[in-house]
Amino acid sequence: MTSSLPAAPSGEETPRVATLPAPRGDGEIVLLSDSRVSRIPVEESDEPLVVLDESFGPAGALVRASVATRLRRAQGLLPDGLHLEVVEGHRHPDDQQRIIDTYAAEVTAEHPGIDADQLEILTSRFVSPIAVAPHVAGAATDLTLADADGPLDMGTPIDATPEQSGGRCYFDAPDISPEARALRGVLAHALGSAGMVNYPTEWWHWSYGDRYWALVTGAPAALYGPATPPS
Repeated sequence: MTSSLPAAPSGEETPRVATLPAPRGDGEIVLLSDSRVSRIPVEESDEPLVVLDESFGPAGALVRASVATRLRRAQGLLPDGLHLEVVEGHRHPDDQQRIIDTYAAEVTAEHPGIDADQLEILTSRFVSPIAVAPHVAGAATDLTLADADGPLDMGTPIDATPEQSGGRCYFDAPDISPEARALRGVLAHALGSAGMVNYPTEWWHWSYGDRYWALVTGAPAALYGPATPPS
C-alpha cells in the first residue's frame, strides 16, 4: 500500500447517474429494476468479447471491444503508480441468476413478508435483473484501483452488499474515509472521462454500451444485448 494517496484531479468529473429516490433514502438513483431501463431498445453492434490483458490484473476478464478501448483510455489517465484492476467482466446468465437468488434470499431474511415487486427493487441495488444485466451483455466491469502492492482501500471491498457495508458501497456514501473518497474521485475522473458510467449503489461497477449507460447518457438505444463468449 502506498503511504500517500493522490488527490482527486482538479476539474474532476462527477460520475453521471440517473435520478430517482433511492431505497436507502440518501440520494436519488435509478435502479436497474426500473422500467425506464428495460424500455430502452437494444441496437446490437455485434462487437466481439475480448480478453483484458495483464495490465488490468490477473482475472483475464471478457468485455466488449469498445469497453476494452475505454478501459485502456482510463488507465492512461490515472496518476503514476496506479492502475485499474478488473476482477470481473462478462458474466454467464446462470451465474447472474445464482447471484440474484442468493442475494434475494438475504434480502427476504432481512425483510420478512416483503412483496415480489419490492424484493426485485431492493435486490437490484446489488445485482441486476438478467434481462437488462450489463455484465451479461459484456458491457460492465467490476474494478478497483491498485498500486504495486495490490488493491487500495476504496471504503469497502468489491461486492460488499448494502447490508454488509452499511451503505458504504454506494459511490457517494458520506461515511467513508477521506482517503477512500479521494480514490473514488480518481476512479471516477478516469472512467468518466473515458465515457463509462457508474452504477451508483456499487462504487466498483462501471459500464459502457448497456441500457443503463444509454439511460444515463441519453443515447437512443443500447449498443449491447446479452453476449455469448467464443467457444
